[in-house]
Amino acid sequence: MIDEQLVPKDWAGKLSRLSITTKSKLRGQHKGSHRSQRFGASLDFSDFREYSPGDDVRQIDWNVYARTDKYFIKRFLDEQEMRVHILLDTTKSMGQPIKWNFAKQLAASLGILVLQRDDRLSFSAVSEGKKSPFRRKGATYRKAFIQTISDIDEPAMSSSFTDHALPFLPKDSTVLFVVTDCLESIESWEKFLQKLPKFAGDIRVLQVVTGEELDPSYGGDVQLEDIETSEQVNVSISSRVLEAYHQERKEHQQRIELLCHRFGIKLLQVNADEGISHTMFHQLLRANWVQ
Repeated sequence: MIDEQLVPKDWAGKLSRLSITTKSKLRGQHKGSHRSQRFGASLDFSDFREYSPGDDVRQIDWNVYARTDKYFIKRFLDEQEMRVHILLDTTKSMGQPIKWNFAKQLAASLGILVLQRDDRLSFSAVSEGKKSPFRRKGATYRKAFIQTISDIDEPAMSSSFTDHALPFLPKDSTVLFVVTDCLESIESWEKFLQKLPKFAGDIRVLQVVTGEELDPSYGGDVQLEDIETSEQVNVSISSRVLEAYHQERKEHQQRIELLCHRFGIKLLQVNADEGISHTMFHQLLRANWVQ
């Protein structure tokens, strides 16, 4: 039974209006629903060109020959599959209930888009132990994929996402989605991001945040715990402390954005509090990641 907290009722039907867009020329060898730059044998007519020796004589249009006394062949648009990989961060910082549920909704929704368009989907949740990725093609595997997402354990990885992620990536993906909160050090992100272009033609980082992270509501004397290390610290939260937090977060964000720009990687910050529908039908559309 499908978890409706993960995939709302009739969600797949709503998502059927969308498809992933990309300019990447990396494609699979099998048929799909996405137009390539080449001409092939689909049923969608493109244009005519004059016959040349070696062309398939079955493509000659005899009606055109009857009018022009010249041989012309029909050209058809080739349609090839996209290969899309979704990589999910499962470190402890992703473990806030609203953030984690949203991250899984995001991965599930992107996967549904891929499978419904008859493209090839692969998915992996980064963990300290290597697990076989989900790899399927076609809408018949939609429920199996949703179940795969539902079955992922709560985020428990205390080691670095960026240090463990590369072995989970297949090579030659058309589009790679990385679902993460980007909360590790800039140095670790730089090492990770600079290696990604060899794995995919089009790389997109979906940075999941929450309203509480962007604008903490804490005040007074509190005990904070580092969710990654379990280290506790007593803090008196004043306006000056909050100001320093906002400044440090702003600088971290700017440096992440600069790194992504430097390596030709797209970055989109998505707020879990705004909900999956807003992300899919507003943010991704505005960013031209879907159409």
